[in-house]
Amino acid sequence: MKRPYWDWKLADLDKVEKHGRTVFSCFSCGGGSTMGYKLAGFTVLGNVEIDPQMMRIYRRNHKPQFPFLMPIQDFKHLPDSELPPELFDLDVLDGSPPCSVFSTAGAREEKWGGEFAFREGQAVQRLDDLFFDFLDVANKLKPRVIVAENVKGMLIGKAKGFVSLVLSRLREIGYSPQLFLLNSATMGVPQKRERLFFIASRQDQDLPRLRLQFNEPPILYRTIRFGEGKPLNTSKKTYHRWKRKRPSDLSIGDITEREDGKASDYNTIILKDQKVSNTLASSSWMLRNDEPCRISDMDSIRIQTFPNDYDFMDADVSYVCGMSVPPIMMHRIAEQIHLQWLDPKLKGGR
Repeated sequence: MKRPYWDWKLADLDKVEKHGRTVFSCFSCGGGSTMGYKLAGFTVLGNVEIDPQMMRIYRRNHKPQFPFLMPIQDFKHLPDSELPPELFDLDVLDGSPPCSVFSTAGAREEKWGGEFAFREGQAVQRLDDLFFDFLDVANKLKPRVIVAENVKGMLIGKAKGFVSLVLSRLREIGYSPQLFLLNSATMGVPQKRERLFFIASRQDQDLPRLRLQFNEPPILYRTIRFGEGKPLNTSKKTYHRWKRKRPSDLSIGDITEREDGKASDYNTIILKDQKVSNTLASSSWMLRNDEPCRISDMDSIRIQTFPNDYDFMDADVSYVCGMSVPPIMMHRIAEQIHLQWLDPKLKGGR
């Protein structure tokens, strides 16, 4: 019996036919995007990552030729002579600038312009500047295509002004940008994950507009559910609230608001077998609806379409997965970028 495509292993990448197009990844984290590009036949040359733990995991699983463990602000100031020449002949520069200041959760406008460490052990940075640091790298390397992923919250309220600045900067450095709001549930991913993608082609190539339309059937949680989850502590509030849930409750927050009048615990999500999983976020807890436990690590891996044999080393599985782009999601996008823009068989293709 043939395995479903979301049930895969890193070793499967060796069987993918390579077409020679190259990618460099910024803010690479665990390499969700990297695996997506590899599934689409791209060669990922290396990465920039600020987090030492994430870089160890990335190197273990992806074996990059050119890894750079440093803030992107330092990377963009490296002399050209200290960078491999391959980076100045890139097909795709990819990046997912940290986006928590644009998330719809919490008082996000209050965070804009502030300096934060994304998590313990990292350098303090202005997170809303990182997108423009990434574009400075693009201006330095001049790839044929730029792909940047971010949260849907960038399209809501005052954040739309930030999007306009990003689009203006892309045009200023010689690119023709497009915006795509994509839901991974329509792309063969067992998860309702809406993400904004900035995809831009270098203007001197005179490429047509990219078309991205995906209509894959939804994959329900019961399809990918596997193994035992970690039981909830029976002495904690979460357990007792879970016990008092109603069929309509989608999170512990629904119970908290009903019983205490407080808007809290909405990141503790209740997954139901007959529905597609909610977004797997690094800060969220996911509980099973029919038993008082968190979902299993294998559930997280499958929800995020990570390979079964991925080595998470000493990191929390749900954190690494939640911080990453689902590989199958990026596979679908990268495949179309190649087919519509970069395939040598196209008119004007290299």
